[in-house]
Amino acid sequence: MTSRRTPSATTARRPWRCLVALGAVALVLSGCDLRFITPGTAAPLRYRDEVFPEVRVTRDLRYGEAVDQTGTTVTLRLDLYEPADDPVTGRPAIVWIHGGSFRFGSKTSPELVDQATVFARKGYVSASIAYRLSPTGCGGSAPIGPCLEAMQMAQHDAQAAVRWLRAHAAELRIDPTRIAAAGTSAGAVTAIHVAWNPDDPGASGTPGESSAVRAAVSLSGAKILGRADPGEPPVLAFHGTADAVVPFAWAQRTVTEAQAAGIVAYLTAWDGDGHVPYLARRADILAQTSNFLYWTLDAGNAAR
Repeated sequence: MTSRRTPSATTARRPWRCLVALGAVALVLSGCDLRFITPGTAAPLRYRDEVFPEVRVTRDLRYGEAVDQTGTTVTLRLDLYEPADDPVTGRPAIVWIHGGSFRFGSKTSPELVDQATVFARKGYVSASIAYRLSPTGCGGSAPIGPCLEAMQMAQHDAQAAVRWLRAHAAELRIDPTRIAAAGTSAGAVTAIHVAWNPDDPGASGTPGESSAVRAAVSLSGAKILGRADPGEPPVLAFHGTADAVVPFAWAQRTVTEAQAAGIVAYLTAWDGDGHVPYLARRADILAQTSNFLYWTLDAGNAAR
């Protein structure tokens, strides 16, 4: 389902079904467009509103270890963003994955810090991760083989972060059944790969735990590896039609493939926008992501 700034015609024709449906499963089955359905309970509402004024950040937590393309063993670390002075246990979590053509970038990428902070203020636990980078990366004249290997390494590292969160759920006070992945550019590609390649978890850390997530959000990304199979998690994709780095057609293909497999997938398209238009589209991105994750993580029934 593609939208250019406005709710889909399907949603507009059936608002009553969206209003009476109870819970995320019912909303999905009724054909509602989860991007545009704002939970209607009076404010302040945890997981919808920014109910916490302060966020606590714990930096450089070790979540795994793996060998990169140069043969160097890399210690994998993440920054954890939590609502300050929050007594609640069993909170939903989001793994945020930075961009950079799989060659550069960091877990302190400004748009990730902004989103991790916003969602921590809503009551989520956010984990912004570092992952193994490639000397050549992807794009331009970069060799295809190492590029695809770098994509798989990033996927495996992000999956290890999911497993680490799940293994430490009690001490981190998160709900291991409510974890999502989200990212920008290369990180968006990785978030989709994490969601749709659960049978290829890699070995970057914390074996024995599930790598599964319940949803994925992509800003200027697309699926490259693997395939979308029935029953896999829903995806929300944002993309500019003039993206010269990750072509818009790739995002369209990703969503079409998902929908053909019966997966809930949305594509919010911005006419004429290029790669990662985060600053220009921040309000839309935050609002739609908030709605989408509220329903797909069933945050209405999460701890509060």
